[in-house]
Amino acid sequence: MEDYLKLFVEETSFYNRLVLGTFLPESWWGPLPHMLQGWLRNYIGGVLLYFISGFLWCFYIYHLKRNVYIPKDAIPSKQAMLLQISVAMKAMPWYCALPSLSEYMIENGWTKCFARISDVGWPTYIINAAIYLVIVEFGIYWMHKLLHDIKPLYKYLHATHHIYNKQNTLSPFAGLAFHPLDGILQAVPHVVALFLVPMHFTTHIALIFVEALWTANIHDCIHGKVWPVMGAGYHTIHHTTYRHNYGHYTIWMDWMFGTLRDPVEEDAKKM
Repeated sequence: MEDYLKLFVEETSFYNRLVLGTFLPESWWGPLPHMLQGWLRNYIGGVLLYFISGFLWCFYIYHLKRNVYIPKDAIPSKQAMLLQISVAMKAMPWYCALPSLSEYMIENGWTKCFARISDVGWPTYIINAAIYLVIVEFGIYWMHKLLHDIKPLYKYLHATHHIYNKQNTLSPFAGLAFHPLDGILQAVPHVVALFLVPMHFTTHIALIFVEALWTANIHDCIHGKVWPVMGAGYHTIHHTTYRHNYGHYTIWMDWMFGTLRDPVEEDAKKM
């Protein structure tokens, strides 16, 4: 068992060397404890992913495709985007604590993670990943809904994110503009699922970082019209009604629990 757990430590150590070794002198990070190295690597990776994806996406939809996807008067102001960046950057150090904690638990054998797909085979890997994503979707739906339904949670945590409640205040940079505890709570299902279903370690880490790209996407106000994806068209409605479309990746949980509102139907009502 100890030899197998070393595979996880070797993998995270490789990520540490890859990221920290690229951006910092080894004398700065080498003496740090392994878990703190992981947190620093997650922080640098998260910041880079946030800014690179945010700037590229904003440049594309607000400049290269100006007035194609979003009318000129619906483009958020620089002040709104700078506020979103400020909120996200204050929360980022805290966000990075969750993947660092999940790595610690995995490396110590507390979860059902496995290191290699060959350990279970591709069919089992695919089935387990699908179950993992269902658990995550279910967990995020209910965590998000509770953050709205329980008034103190909304007032002191989730309201920080919902000051962006119109199309011209939403941007890809709003994707991580949460109160730190709010952002962590909504990502907790990713960690809880590790105790319920065997999951490939690398895939788990990748999905946590995919969250940064996904949340940027669903805050750009562009309805992709890809069923059953919970795209930006659905999420924009969530930011304007506060009572619909709590789901994350898909519309299924909202459909099952009666909170779905379709953007196409909403547009038809306005005509």
